[in-house]
Amino acid sequence: MNIEIISGSPRAESVTFRAALYLHRLFTSKTNHHIGLIDVREHGFGLLQKVIVSVEKAPEEHKALAKRMFAADAFILVTPEYNGSYSPALKNLLDHFPKQIHKPFGIVTGSAGVMGGMRASQQMQLLINALFGIASPYMLVIPFIDKKIDAEGNLIEGSFQSNVDTFVQEYVWLAERISEK
Repeated sequence: MNIEIISGSPRAESVTFRAALYLHRLFTSKTNHHIGLIDVREHGFGLLQKVIVSVEKAPEEHKALAKRMFAADAFILVTPEYNGSYSPALKNLLDHFPKQIHKPFGIVTGSAGVMGGMRASQQMQLLINALFGIASPYMLVIPFIDKKIDAEGNLIEGSFQSNVDTFVQEYVWLAERISEK
């Protein structure tokens, strides 16, 4: 199964990118699935003009990303909270591709505050429904993310590991069941 983790923060010093790095390493070491990491900072999407409907019809500068998006069996969306919602850069990237019908999605949010992006996680559930995807009910909400994961993507607060393990276990269970054909 191809799982793409999408890091949705456009900020150069993104603390949620730390979580995406950590999860990429963790999923790679704990599963036999192909785990990719898409960083919105690497893709210069302007405002939506046209949906990319196939790799062949993708603009040359987006062909590699289109190939990954179309090949993905499942996604994990990682975002900070922006004014009570997910990042506009994440939404813009997803808007450039067709619906992700029946694909499983994991939700990961983080913030330097006590809520950890809880409001963003709720909004992401609505987004996933609009994409015709299936959201895992086990979300990973990371309060004080800057104190839990360091700049290299290492978990530095060991007591948070059980939350991560539950998210990984439940997401993989869902993704494997949905992806069975």
